[in-house]
This record gives sequence, structure tokens and C-alpha cells, in this order.
Amino acid sequence: MNLERLKRIPNGDKVTPTFSAAEMESRLTTLRKQMADDGLAAVIFTSYHNINYYSDFLYTAFGRPYALVVTEESATTVSANIDAGMPWRRTFGDNLVYTDWRRDNFEYGVAQVLAEHGITEGRVGVENDHINPDLLARIIGALPRMQAVDVAAATMRLRMIKSAEEIELITHGARIADLGGAAVREAIAEGVPEYEVAIAGSNAMIREIARTFPHAELRDTWVWFQSGINTDGAHNWATSRTVARGDILSLNCFPMIAGYYTALERTLFYGRPSAEHLRLWEVNVAVHRRGLELIKPGAVCKDICAELNEIYEAEGLMPNRTFGYGHSFGVLSHYYGREAGLELREDIDTVLQPGMVVSMEPMIMIPEGQPGAGGYREHDILVIGEDGAENITKFPFGPEHNIIDA
Repeated sequence: MNLERLKRIPNGDKVTPTFSAAEMESRLTTLRKQMADDGLAAVIFTSYHNINYYSDFLYTAFGRPYALVVTEESATTVSANIDAGMPWRRTFGDNLVYTDWRRDNFEYGVAQVLAEHGITEGRVGVENDHINPDLLARIIGALPRMQAVDVAAATMRLRMIKSAEEIELITHGARIADLGGAAVREAIAEGVPEYEVAIAGSNAMIREIARTFPHAELRDTWVWFQSGINTDGAHNWATSRTVARGDILSLNCFPMIAGYYTALERTLFYGRPSAEHLRLWEVNVAVHRRGLELIKPGAVCKDICAELNEIYEAEGLMPNRTFGYGHSFGVLSHYYGREAGLELREDIDTVLQPGMVVSMEPMIMIPEGQPGAGGYREHDILVIGEDGAENITKFPFGPEHNIIDA
């Protein structure tokens, strides 16, 4: 059986891209400068986030590896034959397809891309925070004269500062999250299961993404709507539990646009909260308000945490904190990507700069059986400017807005 190992499938026309050609060329130019500074002949990206960021193509793995190979003069995605011509249509740059007929066709394809551009030796960048040892060994085995160098941290830093086009897309995402939040709030009623409330929010956001970005893939948008004990974790998925009077609720809307994540998170109550629930909620809201004030250019991530910790400490609630106070936005999802160097945590000394986009999202959790049990969380997105920060989340927060059917 003599079957081809590699092919090109330019099926149809290139789709309308998410970003302009100038935007994508700017990203690649900045990357190539970093490559030159680090003495790299090429970079082989394998992560969802970097492949998407530099090519506008977001792959679906299903157990198969994908890559974006960037050289001084080219950028080529390497995709699986099962996807046919879609990766070519969505890639800013070239695309090479590998087939399933031999197990080593992926790494063979990566090597062929480099060979086409005269690269067979030297230093090549890889992402140590994503690539597993097996895949790294396969790639380097196909490139025996090349040395792998980690570029994960360097490329993360490049992604931290958002362009005007990125900020415009993220701002649309925040607006769409607010629309999802309104749909969630409208769907909440006694006896309605969590998943039905979540469906209402997801559908509202997907329809608005389709209206605003008619050429985008419609994928990965979701809602975590939690009630009662299910509010204890920030990442708890919707269940069949039904809303009951007196429940603490968590509204969490996540529109995904071309791999870009935005979020809206709010504490709500169905019916009048108890006195202790109300006290805890107001403490968390106070932390949230102060956090919004502290986010500005020149602020240091860990210093923001230190001041907010003092509020919790004064209330005896530090042991009830569950995670950091916020994080960067951009190419991100619950299953890929994270700019870990731009999180509001005690161990991060990054200085906030214009062009960064971060959240403020304090959370505390009180275990079941204790007064005020449940998880409390608010979440807004802020764009850092030259003189301050713009809050692009408009959905109201706090007891005066989010007690339903009292």
C-alpha cells in the first residue's frame, strides 16, 4: 500500500480572519525579533494558545498533535488529515496536512516544513509548559541536528500586552457576557434545574457572537450556573439540581470568540439571604470594590493582593479565600492557555502596564453546615490604560442588584 504521508488541501477560499493582516504580521514580527535575540532558527508551537495567537487557527486535538512552525520567512500550521481543508482556510500563513497512514507522519511533516526553508540544524524553540516528553522526543528524533530550547515564558510575556484589535474583541466579549448574564438572571426560578438556566445563557451569547462575528467559528462558549452547595467551587459545572428559595447562586458566563475568553461572574440569591449570608456577601463586595480601585498602571500584582488580604484578615476570612484575585485575558479557555506571569497572586511581582487586560475576582467559600454557607464571587474585566483602568464589565453586582424574587 503506497499512501501519501503529507498533502496540501487548499479547499475553497480563505475565510474572513479574526484580525487584520497587519495585526498578524505585527505579532510574527515581534516573535521573530525574539527568535533572533535567542538565536533560534525556528519555533515549533504545539499549544492551542500560541498556535491560535500566531495563526488564527484553533485546533481540535482528539488525540492528534498539531503544530505551527515559524521560521524567519514563513509560518505554517501542521494539521491532521481528518480536518481536511479547514485549517488551511483559517490559517494566517501556509498549511501542511499529515495523514494517519504512518504513526510518525506528524513529526515527519514538521521536519519537512523546516527542510523546505533550508533548516536542518541549530536551535529550535518549543513550549516546555505544553509539549509532553513523548511528543518532544518524537520531534527531536526527526530533527537530530537541532537543539530544543524552551520559549514558553518568552512568548507568554509577548502575549501579555494586547493590541488595539485584541482589546476591541475582548470588549465585545465582555458586552456579550453581560447579555448572557441577563439571560441567566431571567431564567432563574424556583424548581428550574441548573442546566436549563445555563442553556439560556449560552444560547444568548452564541447568538450574539454569531451576529457580531459572522465569520467566526461558534465553539466553546459556556455557562457555569451553580446553586446551593454547588457554588463552593469556581469551576463547578451545571448539574440537575433545581433552584430553591433561599439558595445562594453563582452566575458565570464565558463567551469564547476565536479562542479569546471573557467572563462575567456574580453572586446572587433566590429569595432573601440570611443575615450571615448578607454579611459575607457584603465583605466580598467590599474586597471587589477596593480591588477595582487598585488596578492601574504601575501597580504590582502581589501588592494588590497584600492590601486586599488585609480586608479578609480583619473579618477572619483569609482561610476561606480559594484562589488569587484575578488574571490576564486573551487566548485562554478552561482547557488551554494561561498567562501565568500576569495573575494577581502573592507570588507574582509583575507590574501592570498599559495594554494589559486583567480581572478582579475575589472569592470566599464557607463550608456546608456553617452559617452563610456557599461560595461568593464577583468578577469584572479591566483594560489598563496610560492613566488608569477601564472596567468593561457593566453587569451590576452586590445585594442591592442581585437578590431575585425577594
